[in-house]
Amino acid sequence: MSASHIDIASVPEETISQLLQRRAQEEPDTVYLQYKGESCTLAQLDRHVSQLANRLIELGVRKGDHVALMLPNHPDHVIAMYALTRLGAVRVPVNIHLKGAALRHVFDSLKPIAMIADAAHAGALRDVQVRVPLCLWRGGPGEGGVSFESYLDCSDVAPEVAIDPDDILALTPSSGTTGAPKGVLKSDRTLRAGPMAILRLTEARHGDVFLLWESLHHGAGVAVVISALIGGTRLAMLEKFSASRFWDDARRYGATHIHYLGSVVPMLLKQPPREGDRGHGVRIAWGGGCPPHLWSDFSQRFGVEMREGYGLSEMITFVTANPHGPAGSVGKPLEYFDVDLIDDQGKGVADGDSGEIIVRARAEGLGFLGYYDNPEADRAARRGDWFCTGDLGRRDAQGFYYYAGRKKDMLRRRGINISSWEVERVFAEHPAIEEAALVGVPSDLGEDELKLFVRLKAGAELDPLDLIKWSEPRLPYFQIPRYVAFIEQFPKTATQRIQKKELSREVAGVWCLDDTAYVIRK
Repeated sequence: MSASHIDIASVPEETISQLLQRRAQEEPDTVYLQYKGESCTLAQLDRHVSQLANRLIELGVRKGDHVALMLPNHPDHVIAMYALTRLGAVRVPVNIHLKGAALRHVFDSLKPIAMIADAAHAGALRDVQVRVPLCLWRGGPGEGGVSFESYLDCSDVAPEVAIDPDDILALTPSSGTTGAPKGVLKSDRTLRAGPMAILRLTEARHGDVFLLWESLHHGAGVAVVISALIGGTRLAMLEKFSASRFWDDARRYGATHIHYLGSVVPMLLKQPPREGDRGHGVRIAWGGGCPPHLWSDFSQRFGVEMREGYGLSEMITFVTANPHGPAGSVGKPLEYFDVDLIDDQGKGVADGDSGEIIVRARAEGLGFLGYYDNPEADRAARRGDWFCTGDLGRRDAQGFYYYAGRKKDMLRRRGINISSWEVERVFAEHPAIEEAALVGVPSDLGEDELKLFVRLKAGAELDPLDLIKWSEPRLPYFQIPRYVAFIEQFPKTATQRIQKKELSREVAGVWCLDDTAYVIRK
């Protein structure tokens, strides 16, 4: 059966751990993952997963215990992830770049009792280690813990732990672009449903190769990993995303599918053109967040078919999919979700108008399961059976949905609502700009003034006034920023989304349009 016909209702109540065991028995020599020239078969993966699960049990970890993972993109991370599902522990993913208060927040709010971490992060973890009774250090001697690699001496017989499809197996962090991340409850069932949606969108076939660059502390990367078990695809794992090496990596591994999120598409398009831009085996580029005006540019330059969808941390990887619909659309709802749009009063909006995207599960167990130990945020996110996403969208007369930015990213200036997303995508077209982000800053009028952050392409120079003049014929006057600030690097989430909460709202010393004699035409 092709992946495009996989339906969640037709799949047995087979847990992730059971699925891995079955596939390892049926296809022991099938390569599941490649990394830096080395391969891992299903049988090897299954054996290591049982060994690590048994080691954790020896050390006192039990079903339901919270276990933090702070590991780089590496096969060991995949082994650890599956080992936790095998013993029914709750995975707490930790971004390897966190430090200080942000790192403490994860441990304070999600309360892991054990941790598997790379020894390279021992310094950053020193402040939180005292709160975690058990630490397994990978790749070197950690302080006050045991060696991760010691699992290799353990039994490879799978431990007998009863896992129910609706048992909670992970606390996936929400995106954290506008506030502190919250731990989203994820069951075995929801962790399988997201990968199935990926296979539906991509129409992947058994033996296809997915280039895996996503950090595994984020749900998108985990969903790709699990999709390989369900759909029989192969993973080509990279240490991290690199725009300059991306297509070379795709060619080296024989990738048939590539994934994009956030600013990945613009970053790849801004790489210098090469004769080999189409010299690869990639058929499908799939993901979310591709600016609609870049859809055809990317497809034509690299010779790939674009597949867009919409999903969120609180539900599953995709709740809508657009395998064959109009360019720029995130598609229509998958059959196990209802999707609608509402205004600020909770009323439905007409086709063509913008509204907040709300989602409701039609299949048992696939709805929003809640935030861990955060009932206030949990209540605020619900409207009856519906989950309020905080995202804006539009729907056309044929029922196709279009993403329109974050509701909290909506600014108000001179009595007019402004979508930061719409302004940013215009400035991103400037030939000297690599990335741009718009935020609101306080004004004397009590509403927002606009401050634009700009990251230039390597070696580029740009005068702020010249940028404003360039934008004037492309934007209405009320969307033209008053302040322009240049930045070397944007703080980002694992999905390459800019973390605007980290951007300064200070305007002292920042270039200001009021300091020039230039007058905006109204």
